[in-house]
Amino acid sequence: MEPNKPSDLSDMTGVPLLGRGRTLPRRGGAGDLKPDTPAGVTSTPESFSQPKEVVMDRSSREPLTQTATQGPPVTISANHITILCKNEAVYQYHVTFTPNIESMAMRIGMMKEHRSTTGEVVAFDGSILYLPVKLDEVMVLKSVRRTDNEEIQVEIRMTKILPPSSDLCIPFYNVVLRRALKIIGLNLVGRNHYNPENAVVLSKHRLQVWPGYSTCIKRTDGGLYLCVDVSHKVLRSDTVLNVMNVLYKQSRENFQDECTKELMGSIIITRYNNRTYRIDDIEWNKSPNDTFTLRDGKQTTFVEYYRRNYGITVKELDQPLLVHRPKERSKPGGKQIITGEVLLLPELCFMTGIPEKMKKDFKAMKDITMHINVNSQQHCHSIRQLLKNITTNPESLKELSQWGLELTSDILLTKGRTLPAETIFLQSSTFITGDDTYWSKQIVRNPSISSIPLSIWAIFYPRRCAVQAEDLISIFNKVAGAIGMRLERPIRVELRDDRTETYIKSIHTELTREPKMQLVVCIIVGNRDDLYGAIKKLCCVQSPISSQVINARTISQPQRLMSVAQMILLQINCKMGGELWTVGVPLKHLMVVGVDVHHDISKKRQSVMGFVASLNSSLTHWYSRVTFQTPTQELISGFRVCFLAALQKYYEVNHNLPDKIVVYRDGVSDGQLKMVELYEIPQLIDCFEKYPNYEPKFVFIVVQKRINTTIYSCNEAASNFGTPRPGTVLDHTLTRREWVDFYLMAHHIRNGCGFPTHYICLYNTANLSPYHMQRLTFKLCHLYWNWPGTVRVPAPCKYAHKLAYLSGQYLHSEPAIQLSEKLFFL
Repeated sequence: MEPNKPSDLSDMTGVPLLGRGRTLPRRGGAGDLKPDTPAGVTSTPESFSQPKEVVMDRSSREPLTQTATQGPPVTISANHITILCKNEAVYQYHVTFTPNIESMAMRIGMMKEHRSTTGEVVAFDGSILYLPVKLDEVMVLKSVRRTDNEEIQVEIRMTKILPPSSDLCIPFYNVVLRRALKIIGLNLVGRNHYNPENAVVLSKHRLQVWPGYSTCIKRTDGGLYLCVDVSHKVLRSDTVLNVMNVLYKQSRENFQDECTKELMGSIIITRYNNRTYRIDDIEWNKSPNDTFTLRDGKQTTFVEYYRRNYGITVKELDQPLLVHRPKERSKPGGKQIITGEVLLLPELCFMTGIPEKMKKDFKAMKDITMHINVNSQQHCHSIRQLLKNITTNPESLKELSQWGLELTSDILLTKGRTLPAETIFLQSSTFITGDDTYWSKQIVRNPSISSIPLSIWAIFYPRRCAVQAEDLISIFNKVAGAIGMRLERPIRVELRDDRTETYIKSIHTELTREPKMQLVVCIIVGNRDDLYGAIKKLCCVQSPISSQVINARTISQPQRLMSVAQMILLQINCKMGGELWTVGVPLKHLMVVGVDVHHDISKKRQSVMGFVASLNSSLTHWYSRVTFQTPTQELISGFRVCFLAALQKYYEVNHNLPDKIVVYRDGVSDGQLKMVELYEIPQLIDCFEKYPNYEPKFVFIVVQKRINTTIYSCNEAASNFGTPRPGTVLDHTLTRREWVDFYLMAHHIRNGCGFPTHYICLYNTANLSPYHMQRLTFKLCHLYWNWPGTVRVPAPCKYAHKLAYLSGQYLHSEPAIQLSEKLFFL
């Protein structure tokens, strides 16, 4: 175990892992290029095969047909800057050391001795060398191993001639970019770059906001681009030790438990080197006076280490140590694996992010978002300012030009399309959505498609909320008729106090007394996660029944009570199995599946999969399941079980199986796409073999919402930027060569920038054209019944997210199967 060490910005990079996209009909992608190191294998000196003859890398190929033409064109811009490659090629060499050198540091050191031959501009990972200049096909150099003065032969053999925009070049292009950003004064914190000198200090809230950028160089259908996103790092003036002292004053008896609950999973920053860490544990039996072993084998205390290396005097000697366990990964610039624990001093660690209590403070959040939530015009101005800072600095320009990289003068301007507005269907009325895709007025004035009569239900409230409870019941009766609901008088249960035990005991008593109870409504005071979790666990797991928990604050304003009551009644109708609205979907016998994953921090980051599938053609009847997975596992091993159960339920409801199945899979990063294709999709296809002669049309689409791509609406001169209207699609230029994919802006943005959602089709036997995929996806973004408008992702994904979050955050177990056909988790 050792304390954290400052990271060194190495110019070494490993061979990247290339994936081959597959969509029917299957065809090869960039993965046809085989580097010397097998994809996904961490190479060691023994695993290197002898290089063969020089290969001309021809990674450019025709992209897949993925562009639709339907819909009016619209001029849009994106946060991408075109990169021009001035070099003719990048040359890849294989380096062999004889006798073999095990030490990575020694290999890199020997190569540095020969900079007069290779030049100053190199990227070397210990065996593979990239240069912007061409050497002889085979060169043999001599070095001396300083440990024993033995002569080492260094053979440099050319293996590939790469186009300068090759995927193999992009990792070290990003290293070069990081150097350029450091030159212009930006500090690397985590994966992004920030400018502490321009920090906004919010003294009233004890916060600092650091402005910065998230950057990456990537290759798309349109060529090589620099993607720049505006980022902000929120830092707190409180150290972890300050937080611990506050918790100690509040709860001395359960101090350690409260600390663990409050701090576990939090991201902290050490100001002396601007590195961020996640708190994975707390070592209560250790202190700054404990010793650890340095790399050279010497023993030292934490107090002495920080005094000697950073000039920091540790003041509190009786504090415990924080534990960070790095994920196993290859170190940048080397092949060694980072293992072991990093021990940190609470006194020197500052909390990051907005405190949970502050997130519930409207005024505080308004002050913070004023500096974080920038609009499209401000977003573009910040990106242009970064571009100006890079291109006007001679040193940063030199850093880029050494590899032949040149940035164009402005951000990308291109053409997108706008999908047609959708028609919303209620029970006896229809309407076309407006530009803001928001229809709250229409749904509260017209009956929903179907409503469940509420005959036997109970409302529980503490004595001090009796007036609010009566007002709410009265308003319910007034507004229920307009939306088509029939409401009987509820069973009123006034509680003597608002303790968790009182609520649970009272609810259990009423459920026992009235076995035909349809709904439990609870009014609670304040943000009581413990009480909310206990009520949901009782009503979703132990005694399955639809439940609605209402914070007294949301019904405390008389002028807003009617609109709030209308939304609550609509939500109650959903939870009991009612249907609110739908859109026209021409595909018959269709099943749509949504999948998402939530990581449960309380159980050592156990993963929870939410699975939601439609059971009728109008997409108003949903079936849901939950499975729990091993810690930090994102790929779903229980997918097959849930999918088979959904097919069986579809057959029970419709007396036939679906002809077409479309799966929307949320929560998949770029690095997991290949694994999803090879692992998850076959699981689902194998399910069809359970039914004789059953071969449905099958589509699998990955949904990515955590992306850095931003699109703006703009005029032809690109002088005025705004937010694109809902339905804006971009399916070229920034898309992938190996997949059929598109960006869709489905939701309306009132404040901030237009962050689209990225959809990647990994499998398609339904012969859905790109336009049909885009239209279906946009339609599904209209069907999330918890919001009378479009949402950023398709409704089944949103439902799956809500289900996984409820199960992982509060239930910590699978919900009762009796609730599987109701949207009880809304």
